[in-house]
Amino acid sequence: MEIVNMTSRKRETYQIKLEHSLLWECALGIAAVTNERLIDTLEKPDEYWNGIKQSLSEKMVEELNYVEENNTWKALLQLLHRREFTCLTEFKAFINNLSPKELITYCIPFIGMDYQEQRERAAHGDPSAIIELKNATKDNPFFPAYIEFICKVGSDKLKKHLCTVMEGWYQAAIEPEADKIHAVLERDYQAKKVMKEKMTSEELVEWATGGSVYNPEPSVYHVLLIPHYVYRPWNIEADIAGVKVFYYPVANESIHPGDAYQPDNFLILKHKALGDEVRLKIVKYLSEGDCTLQDITSKLGMGKSTIHHHLKILRSAKLVEISDSKYRIKKNALGALAKELQQFLYEN
Repeated sequence: MEIVNMTSRKRETYQIKLEHSLLWECALGIAAVTNERLIDTLEKPDEYWNGIKQSLSEKMVEELNYVEENNTWKALLQLLHRREFTCLTEFKAFINNLSPKELITYCIPFIGMDYQEQRERAAHGDPSAIIELKNATKDNPFFPAYIEFICKVGSDKLKKHLCTVMEGWYQAAIEPEADKIHAVLERDYQAKKVMKEKMTSEELVEWATGGSVYNPEPSVYHVLLIPHYVYRPWNIEADIAGVKVFYYPVANESIHPGDAYQPDNFLILKHKALGDEVRLKIVKYLSEGDCTLQDITSKLGMGKSTIHHHLKILRSAKLVEISDSKYRIKKNALGALAKELQQFLYEN
């Protein structure tokens, strides 16, 4: 959701890394349940969230309120990126063995190589470094307040909170369905692994995320794709040193593996969007160059409201995007469509 250019030459592409874990699912579940503005848009129904909340102890409810107040779910994700953890016990031991400086440094968001020195100084409580980091992230909705909190909260208090909330949510939301969740994540991981051999890195990112276009950037050498079930249908982006991270929603076929006839939701949306004469004409026009709404209206001789409706459908299918009041075709999405259909028809 800030990478500083450190080289005069852009890389031709980036390499894809794939990971999945119940621990990622746990941390993202904590992020979801404490995001009151977003929770109503998630695919999991209110009954799911309310059922878990009702099973929680009063202490755990307090810990989740603390997460919501201070966005400490971000600290959990930052720490999970330090290494691959095999289980919750290992992750908690890692947290408890960190020195105060290590803990705070790891929890401060990465905002570019130019700010690494400030991260180090801020972890020591340097007021000027904290201010610099807050100013550098002022356009982010929660980073400044989060940075202030992380740099001033006591390390012992933070460790206890992170371990308690992670363990409490894991026991309530992950353990009862651990086998099912793991199977869903594993299937999605394997599907992306297969397509990794058939698509370019850019195509794979766009396909996995359902339309997020990420072009190569200087100093970004890898893109890390991490599937999640709990935060569907949203993509979450993050930055760590040299890496762009996408926590992306698992595909339909990963949830319904027994049904070989269950297509991915994005595949359905794309084909529906293209299954119309007017929309195919629009795609053809846009393939020749970017157009404004007025340009397309004039070419087709139709009303603006009608064209806008068709463009909305194409945009929801992630086939068209808008920038600077001009619509443009997402060539990677169209190019990958045949490969997606091939996978559905012959490789499910």
